[in-house]
Amino acid sequence: MTELAVKPSAVATGWWRDAVIYQVYVRSFADGNGDGIGDLLGVRSRLRYLRDLGVDAIWLTPFYPSPMADFGYDVADYRDVDPIFGSLADAKALIDDAHRLGLRIIVDVVPNHTSDRHPWFEAALKAGPGSPERERYIFREGKGAAGELPPNDWESIFGGPAWTRVEDGQWYLHLFAPEQPDLNWENPEVHEEFADVLRFWLDLGVDGFRVDVAHGMVKAPGLPDVGATGQAEMIGSQVVPFFDQDGVHEIHRAWRRILDSYEGERIAVAEAWAPSPERLANYVRPDELHQAFNFHFLKTPWDADRFREVIDESVRTAGLVGAPSTWVLSNHDVKRHVTRYGGGERGLRRARAAALLMLALPGSAYIYQGEELGLPEVLDLPEQYRRDPQRLRDPDSGRDGCRVPLPWTATDEPPYGFTPPGVYESWLPMPAEWRELSVEAQLRDGASTLSLYRAALALRRERPELGDGTLTWVDGPAGTLAFRRGESFACVVNMTQEWIEIGTGYGDLLLASGGPEIAGGAVRLAPDSATWWAAGNV
Repeated sequence: MTELAVKPSAVATGWWRDAVIYQVYVRSFADGNGDGIGDLLGVRSRLRYLRDLGVDAIWLTPFYPSPMADFGYDVADYRDVDPIFGSLADAKALIDDAHRLGLRIIVDVVPNHTSDRHPWFEAALKAGPGSPERERYIFREGKGAAGELPPNDWESIFGGPAWTRVEDGQWYLHLFAPEQPDLNWENPEVHEEFADVLRFWLDLGVDGFRVDVAHGMVKAPGLPDVGATGQAEMIGSQVVPFFDQDGVHEIHRAWRRILDSYEGERIAVAEAWAPSPERLANYVRPDELHQAFNFHFLKTPWDADRFREVIDESVRTAGLVGAPSTWVLSNHDVKRHVTRYGGGERGLRRARAAALLMLALPGSAYIYQGEELGLPEVLDLPEQYRRDPQRLRDPDSGRDGCRVPLPWTATDEPPYGFTPPGVYESWLPMPAEWRELSVEAQLRDGASTLSLYRAALALRRERPELGDGTLTWVDGPAGTLAFRRGESFACVVNMTQEWIEIGTGYGDLLLASGGPEIAGGAVRLAPDSATWWAAGNV
C-alpha cells in the first residue's frame, strides 16, 4: 500500500480545502424573466435545489455588461450587471439569499483582456499611438516595409492571428477573439484598476473569484515568436511566451493580500494551464491563490493506470506547497464527460463511476451544472444556434453543445421548466429526450444520476474521512482502482467492461454507481462502476 499525504497548511480548517463547488453557467441555468436566457433571478429561484444537492459554494460565470462576443468573457464594465442577467440589486439579493442557505458565492474575474467596447479600449483607439490610453493595452508596430505584417507569429486561441490592425496602422494583441484585446499588465494603472474591482465585489459580499486565464496576464519580454503553428494545442504541455510567465505570480500575491484583508476566508481559484505539474503548483503556493483547476484529471482517458498516475501526480505536486488537490470532470469549455467517455449507456455508466471516484478523492471538487443529471453533449444543434467564437479554429471544437440549458420539469415539450410557464423557447434548444433527464423526473427515481449525486454528497458531509486528508492505495485486480480514506472508508472502481471479483473484507456497502453482486462475502464489481464501502479489513 502507498500513502499519499497532503502537507498541512497554515490554515488547516479552510472551508475551501474540501469544498464541493457547483459551476453555474448563468445563461443556461434558469431563466427568471421569460426572455429565454438564464439570469441572476433564475439562479436565485433555484438556490434551494443547490442547497439540497449538498454543495458548499456556487461559481457564477460572468454576468457583467458585455457585447457577448464570447458570451460574457468580453467585459465592458467590471462593476455592474448586464441587463440580460439583471441588476446589481439582483446580484446582492442572490449573494444574501445564498448566504442565508449556507452557500458561498464565487464570481468570475477576467483580467487578461477586456471587451473592445470597454471605455478604456475605446479611448485607446481615439487617442492614437504613444498615448497613455494605448499603454493600457498591448499595441505594437507591425513588421514589413509598411508595417503590414503582425508584430510576431502568435496565434489566437480561437484561430487565426493574435493581432488585429487598427486604422492608424498599429496592431493590438488579442490572445482570444479580436473583440477581446489583451491588457498591458506592465502598466501600474491596470494593477490599480483590478485591485479596485476585487474590492468592489468583496464589499458586496462575494466569497471569492475564479480567475479566468490566470496564467496569461504577463507576456515574455520582447514578445518573441513561438516559431511553430498549432499553438493552442501546445498550451499546458509546452513552454509558450504568452502564457505561464513568472511575472503572473506577483499579481496573484497582491490579490491574495487583498483577499486576506477581508473576513470569512475569501478565496481565488486559478484557471491555469502550465507545462508541468510543478509549474501549476506555483499558482497555489501559500501566499498566492487557493486552488487551481486540475485539467489533467479532466482530460484523462478512461483507464485505471492513467487515472492512478494523474491522481498520484496531482496530490504529490499540490502537497509540495501545502495546497489541496482540486478535481473537475467537466466545465463550460469542454465536451460533457458522458460524451467524452463514450456516450450512450456506456458513457453514462462511466460518468456515474467517475463522480464517485472524484468525490472520494482528497481535496476539493467542482461540479458543472447538469453533470448531476447525467446530461450528454448536444452534438446536433442546428447551425444557426452555433455561435461560439472558438469554432473559428475548428468547427468541431465549438462549446455550444455543453452550454444547452438545464431541464427542470418533465413537461411534454422543451424547454422543460428552464423558462417561466408560457415561455416556449430557450436561447439554445434542448433535445426532446431530455424530458427523462429533467430534475423533476430524476427526483422521482431513486436510481437516477441526480439521486446518486445527492447521496454521495450527503455521505461526503457525514463521513470525516472524506474531503481534505490522505489517500492510501490498496492492491486490486488489473483495471481497477482501490483506495482507503482513513481507516473506515474505501472506494473501489472497475474501469473495465467486465465483471471483476475483488474478494472479501470490504465491510458494508455505502453507495454504488451500478451493481455490485455480493454473495457469501465475495464481491463482484459491475463493468464501469464505482463503489463506496465502510471499510472492513481492506
